[in-house]
Amino acid sequence: MNNINILDCTLRDGGYCNEWHFGLDNARKIVKSLSEAGIEIIELGFLTNKIKYNPDFTKFNDIMQAESLLPSIQTCKYALMINYGEYNPDDLPEYKSGMIDGLRVAFHKKNMDEALKFCGEIKSKGYKLFIQAMVSLNYSDLEFIKLINDVNKLNPYAFYIVDSFGTMNSKDLTRLFYLVENNLNHEIIIGFHSHNNLQLAYSNAQKLITMQSRRDLIIDSSVYGMGRGAGNLTTELFVDYLNHNAGKNYLLSPLLGIIDEILDGFYQRKHWGYSLPNYLSAVHGAHPNYAIYLSDKNTLTVKEMNDIFDSLDQGKKISYDKNYIEQVYLRYMSTNKSDNINKSRLKERLSGQKVLLIAPGKSSFTERDKIMDFAGSQDCVIISVNFDYKYLCPDYIFLSNLRRLRELAPEKISKCIITSNINLDGAYFKADYQDLIFTIDSVRDNAGLMAVRFLISQGVNAIYLAGFDGYSHDSGENYGDEKMIFSAGNEILDSQNQGMIKILQELSRQVSIKFLTTPRHVKI
Repeated sequence: MNNINILDCTLRDGGYCNEWHFGLDNARKIVKSLSEAGIEIIELGFLTNKIKYNPDFTKFNDIMQAESLLPSIQTCKYALMINYGEYNPDDLPEYKSGMIDGLRVAFHKKNMDEALKFCGEIKSKGYKLFIQAMVSLNYSDLEFIKLINDVNKLNPYAFYIVDSFGTMNSKDLTRLFYLVENNLNHEIIIGFHSHNNLQLAYSNAQKLITMQSRRDLIIDSSVYGMGRGAGNLTTELFVDYLNHNAGKNYLLSPLLGIIDEILDGFYQRKHWGYSLPNYLSAVHGAHPNYAIYLSDKNTLTVKEMNDIFDSLDQGKKISYDKNYIEQVYLRYMSTNKSDNINKSRLKERLSGQKVLLIAPGKSSFTERDKIMDFAGSQDCVIISVNFDYKYLCPDYIFLSNLRRLRELAPEKISKCIITSNINLDGAYFKADYQDLIFTIDSVRDNAGLMAVRFLISQGVNAIYLAGFDGYSHDSGENYGDEKMIFSAGNEILDSQNQGMIKILQELSRQVSIKFLTTPRHVKI
């Protein structure tokens, strides 16, 4: 069996889950524990010129900053990753013993020639060079062999098969491995970096160590599988497998300590791991950030996400382009045009009226007596947003989210004011989605705010808000109905609250807007 080494990338790939904000003490504890577990190579983070250094983050401007994480007694190798184009090799000192051992250079196919020249400059400084040509499946066999031949001229420490999008199956891995095995200089180590979108990272790693080769292998993993989207091969699972099947003697206890003391807290704030959106990005061969973008919208069914992935241009799939996916999303959501059925009747019903607008925030349940008293004492039109408020009988239901449509009883459809992203027969009125969205990304198509904008367009006199609470970091505090609860990162929730505040302040200049229930995280 091959000589197998583990490269743990928790502090680098795991950083996509917490913006690389591990904290200096935590990062040092992770390095110390990985070393105690017997991990052969520890990746400390990114080396980049694109950020201002902060010791609590695992992104560094120079080698010395990263070395602040190293223990006094060093029993393994240490590496950093450079994304091609993000670091000037002139800033790199000559390698000296006791420094960072290796540098991993990641690049896309379109940058291959320039990136390999950059790799040559890295190697000339004396560091162990790891070459990571991202998205290995994006190369044809002939292109991959050409890449290998060019790599041979550099004779790096390691060359990687990279499953950037988690799309690789055992047949793909076998094909690529033997292309590398039969064409790569014999002294170069073969590495494998995987993601878990299709739940195949573990089985592919097992498959790889059975391949017939005399080469050393490096297999990347992260503790708790921490990594962007679906995450990575899980260090603690794979080292246990190697202990039982490859004669290894890794210690599990230090790895479990990392999870218990550090990583579980990050996981509770922002989950990673297998999900349907990450599955869809993999089967469509698309960058995982597209799945994160669409999932964070919390407006799409899985089928709708699949339709959007189907519509992506092939040339746009590999590199994430936020402006592009935003345009695709908005175009998809505006597919069904608005109509004029009941237009004049609805305008007449709403013009000059008070409106009680009920969103599904928790206060719509905890303060229901206040809402019911107001509705009983005022001449007002009652409209609920994306749900049927069970304590009153709303005159209309404003609906912009197909996922929420599925929760409505069929007899409620006839009172729905829907936006044009929803294709629904029998709705009372369909409004143009594009006319109601906002310019702030975090609340671009926030249903409650869209409803307020729609009511303003209908000439209402005043709007009383109930259940417009904003978003707590505790997801269980955000909705009165547990079926509506969703999980999102704290940064996303905070930006949504700030966006709501700004838009409500702007809209309040056009019409009287007052909170009926107590707002928790927003204000006017």
